[in-house]
Amino acid sequence: MNNNLFVTKRNGEKELIDLEKIHRVITWAAADLEDVSVSQVELKSHIQFYDGIKTEDIHETIIKAAADLISEETPDYQYLSARLAVFHLRKKAYGQFEPPKLYDHVAKLVESGKYDQHLLVDYDENDFEHMSLFLDHTRDLNFSYAAIKQLEGKYLVQNRVNGEIYESAQFLYILVAACLFAKYPKETRLSYVEDFYHAISTFKLSLPTPIMAGVRTPTRQFSSCVLIECDDSLDSINATSSAIVKYVSQRAGIGVNAGRIRALGSAIRNGEAFHTGCIPFYKHFQTAVKSCSQGGVRGGAATLFYPLWHLEVESLLVLKNNRGVEENRVRHLDYGVQFNKVMYQRLIKGGYITLFSPSDVPGLYDAFFEDQEKFEQLYVQYENDESIRKKRIKAIELFTLFAQERASTGRIYLQNVDHCNTHSPFDPSKAPIRQSNLCLEIALPTKPMKDINDENGEIALCTLSAFNLGAIDSLDELEGLADLAVRALDSLLDYQDYPIPAARNASLARRTLGIGVINYAYYLAKNGLYYSNGSANNLTHRTFEAIQYYLLKATNELAKERGACPKFDETRLSQGILPIDTYKKTIDDITGEPLHLDWESLRASIKEFGVRNSTVSALMPSETSSQISNATNGIEPPRGLISIKASKDGVLKQVVPEYKKLKQNYELLWNIPNNQGYLELVGIMQKFIDQTISANTNYDPAKFDGGKVPIKQVLKDILTAYKLGIKTMYYHNTRDGASDNVEIEDDDCAGGACKI
Repeated sequence: MNNNLFVTKRNGEKELIDLEKIHRVITWAAADLEDVSVSQVELKSHIQFYDGIKTEDIHETIIKAAADLISEETPDYQYLSARLAVFHLRKKAYGQFEPPKLYDHVAKLVESGKYDQHLLVDYDENDFEHMSLFLDHTRDLNFSYAAIKQLEGKYLVQNRVNGEIYESAQFLYILVAACLFAKYPKETRLSYVEDFYHAISTFKLSLPTPIMAGVRTPTRQFSSCVLIECDDSLDSINATSSAIVKYVSQRAGIGVNAGRIRALGSAIRNGEAFHTGCIPFYKHFQTAVKSCSQGGVRGGAATLFYPLWHLEVESLLVLKNNRGVEENRVRHLDYGVQFNKVMYQRLIKGGYITLFSPSDVPGLYDAFFEDQEKFEQLYVQYENDESIRKKRIKAIELFTLFAQERASTGRIYLQNVDHCNTHSPFDPSKAPIRQSNLCLEIALPTKPMKDINDENGEIALCTLSAFNLGAIDSLDELEGLADLAVRALDSLLDYQDYPIPAARNASLARRTLGIGVINYAYYLAKNGLYYSNGSANNLTHRTFEAIQYYLLKATNELAKERGACPKFDETRLSQGILPIDTYKKTIDDITGEPLHLDWESLRASIKEFGVRNSTVSALMPSETSSQISNATNGIEPPRGLISIKASKDGVLKQVVPEYKKLKQNYELLWNIPNNQGYLELVGIMQKFIDQTISANTNYDPAKFDGGKVPIKQVLKDILTAYKLGIKTMYYHNTRDGASDNVEIEDDDCAGGACKI
């Protein structure tokens, strides 16, 4: 190696390369790590040096050399490369490794417009000095390489045009905590700031992309999920489109319910014209979704919902596939198709499904969500009415078309609207659930807008976070964490801005939250349990009972302090009905685990004092944010012990937690024989979760005759999910063999905005 190479410093000066300095930095990064070699990193780096190389390029080269060495044999390179990346990041942000004083940092970034000025209004220098006492910058050294790259790419405040970075991770965490508790009474708020800071910076609680990227900046929209319902009118369609643009530009993932739009050929203005049908309007929504890039944090994305019995359903089901021409395809949206018991019964009995335009069958569309008995009665009545335009199709043919499109695109989703309304915190006669969101885990009431300023419309927002199951030692810990999570997210509802009246009014009236989990696969591995064989059923029951119980307890306590949410009377909770009363009793056949917590006292307290938040739980994908905690994502099994995370920030290797100790315990995705065990676990979770769950189905063609997944198997799994009370089904994954351990990051909903 030639040591006479020159480097170009940041100020443009040249000097001889100092290999000893490089050696010291790599040695520092390797401290306390097993199975890593400083000389290996040096050797791999030196090969790539050249005369005149910039000092920052040297940093990048060393970091990449260390990251390339991450493997199953040497997993600790994920920490060595992360520490080198932290060193580099701080040098870029501060010009030195040591971060500045908290107050000085905040004052500087408020002045430059990067941080919200309320930080210096609500807190004084003494408050920031107090925060500095528990601020721990050494926690930056606990990140994995994948986490640092995600922080750098998505979360740290920066100039996305020139790449300048202005902060490091602990400032992100402390200032999120400071913002969310800024309006708490002065005598308690710093205590809450400290507790919340510790919970998020030690990864016990995980925050979604919009909160991590946005709280502390002047842009105040942090809800991960936005649900917009469209009516069957041009004014409502235009209002929906305007709302999509506003929210996509502010980091949110979108769910659009377009099920009311009448079918092609329907009469308009008493027959003066006939309707162009759904597809032109779906294209209109697609254009709105793709109009903004969300400030470089992620691309706009949406899932659009419609009922299985819509007259145009055969054309709508194929909108995403690669056959056909541009005129009859809308490929850049995902789709959620809505089912209920009547549809499944027709399939099981070998019957027919009758398709209608919603505009031709008064009351049917509303009854589909609000009242299942009324829906069936009206459906049969309209089937027998010869004056109504309709089409009959064999149920097996329609379900097969759905299953084929779901299998071929992976992104035709399913919503069981009856389960969403019968097992829900909301009274469907007052506040029906008519759609879900981008990632199929939110189930909230919506109402169409007549125009963008319509205060009677209802856009549902959901604010997310998650418990890291791998970071808790006892289920009792969930009580304190639930209190912190509910308080922080409830504060955020008042802290954020609402660009549209329908969103503001609905959010502040219902105050909905969605708190889920990450690291479930590690949690099972740590306890020696598996997805496929039922061994995890009882622990899962105990765990999700505790999660829902402590979240409901926390929101009930907050209601005692601050009052119940204004629309508490539109919930079943106001009648004393809890999730443990309305779940699908099939779950009792797969776990006999009893309830362990005092639900009756909680029921009485909720009836007396109400809840501050209409909903508290949802299980989201959390694909990106789980990487920050070096956790397995959501409730999913990992594809490999080392997963390759492919995103716009490049290819990152992530090693499962406690790899060396637990590698035999992890049940990898493609080793799981079928979907049955996983679906049973989702059903157990759904017993307690008050919204819904981003649940996936996975198929390995090699396990079937002829190397082809039978549609019969896909349909069987869909029926199993319905039988278990599962409300929604998200991705259909098919193994292609080439990328067994590659996970393509979706839109963080948030998992996609909802990737939390």
